[in-house]
Amino acid sequence: MRSNNPIFNRSEEFSRPANSYGNQTYPGAGAFPGNAEQSPYGAPTGHDGPTQGDTGRMTIDSVVQKTALTVFVVVLAAAATWYWTGDHLNEFGEADSDALGRIYLALMVGSFGAFALSLVNSFKRVVSPPLVIAFAALEGVAMGAFSKVLPLYAGVSHDIVMQAIIGTFAAFAGTLAAYKFFNIKVSSRFRTFVVAAMFGMVALGLLEFVLSFFGNQIGFYGFGGLGLLFAIGGLVLGVFMLILDFDFVENGVAAGLPVRESWRAAFAITVSLVWIYTNLLRILAIFQQD
Repeated sequence: MRSNNPIFNRSEEFSRPANSYGNQTYPGAGAFPGNAEQSPYGAPTGHDGPTQGDTGRMTIDSVVQKTALTVFVVVLAAAATWYWTGDHLNEFGEADSDALGRIYLALMVGSFGAFALSLVNSFKRVVSPPLVIAFAALEGVAMGAFSKVLPLYAGVSHDIVMQAIIGTFAAFAGTLAAYKFFNIKVSSRFRTFVVAAMFGMVALGLLEFVLSFFGNQIGFYGFGGLGLLFAIGGLVLGVFMLILDFDFVENGVAAGLPVRESWRAAFAITVSLVWIYTNLLRILAIFQQD
């Protein structure tokens, strides 16, 4: 069983050849000839073997627990950033340069830090829980600053932030319900399309960012018609990314992946939720403009 998703494709266990029943096969699974201390994954349980956190198999509960933790870190970091940046208006109703400076600093540090760690986590073969938590913290810093600065630029109320949060979790629940009730099957062609579209949108976003330094912008992240279409496309893509995440969890549990792979699933789901939130927030900002 092999995934085209670059996040899940780095999992050695997930990429092992499937047995005749379509499940993953592991060296040493079942009987352990020649070494009574060998683990079910074929590695000794001594210093070179799996740690205590690696023993056991991935379950729905382990994925839910790890995902809840990463999402909690994102929300906590976002709330702390929102509080730290303060009010962007001073007592005279004018823009507070110090507050705006803190907002932009948090946005830049959080965005670039989270982007760098997302690449590390995506292409790291052995998932690292501390790096996943660090990514969630930096992503939260970026989301806290982004949530404050976007309504400011759009000239709309910050009430859209809570609306976007509620909408994000509604999208998650709706996608999960549709995945289970309609028994959605993920094909390799669908995976390829979603991953290609994801990298394409990231590339266009980076292009827009570079062009902004030269005073030229295409409008992908603007508040016009093109910006709205781009945000809607990003929202739909985020839902598709969630479907890939659910597919990985379902197949990973059935294949008996090590419990540490729950962190990989939690990382991927967190990325998808943030992706949905940012695009939904942009859509709400565009629709609520005068």
